Amino acid sequence: MEGLRRIKLILAYDGTNYCGWQVQPNGMSIQEMLQKHIEELTGEKIMLTGASRTDSGVHALGQVAVFDTTKIWPAERFVPALNQRLPKDIVIQSAEEVPMDFHPRYQNTLKTYEYRILNRRVPLPNERLNSYFVPQNLDLEAMQKAGREIIGTHDFHNFCSLKTNVQSTVRTITDLTLTKEGDMICLRIRGDGFLYNMVRIIVGSLLKVGFHKKTAEDIRRSLETEERYVVGPTAPPQGLTLVNIEYLE
Repeated sequence: MEGLRRIKLILAYDGTNYCGWQVQPNGMSIQEMLQKHIEELTGEKIMLTGASRTDSGVHALGQVAVFDTTKIWPAERFVPALNQRLPKDIVIQSAEEVPMDFHPRYQNTLKTYEYRILNRRVPLPNERLNSYFVPQNLDLEAMQKAGREIIGTHDFHNFCSLKTNVQSTVRTITDLTLTKEGDMICLRIRGDGFLYNMVRIIVGSLLKVGFHKKTAEDIRRSLETEERYVVGPTAPPQGLTLVNIEYLE
């Protein structure tokens, strides 16, 4: 349509009170909430498209979404205008106009996620919504060793949900680090794409290693075998945050 402009948003949100990014019949989603307020602001029916379909309870600091509009406002005007309308757990970080053929999902990207594990004897109430509480002792060095097996290009079919529907389960992980500050362990992982529940299953598997119930060799076997061999469970969503999405040339 002539006169259409494509606006790219970068947004942060606390996913606690939402059923995930994508519109769902069983509750309010980030997409639905944001789309509603954009439509109220512009007076137009719009379709909001996100770069990553984060699950219920998962957070974001750098989610990317686009929508088309005929409004001729400067793109940056959408930041304060939307933030005045949105609930406090969703915040637009920036807005810019992009070419009409820009699609947030169908580009070469590198995505970075973090998963936070609170590892202490008793929980902390102020951390309950953005970390996973684990009271048992964890062997961080063993987890770090096992985590190095994940780096590289592998078939991650054993690190995704059975209902994952993709043409290929091969992905490339460029970086994976595990650090600890005080009682908080932070896993930071960066790659060219992630399968459904992939990061959370990686975390669950590394926790098994930290409990001395699995080893780095189990991680390696899971990556090399064509059989179904899942090392650990899917870690809960609240510890996971989409940190950023880098768009490559």
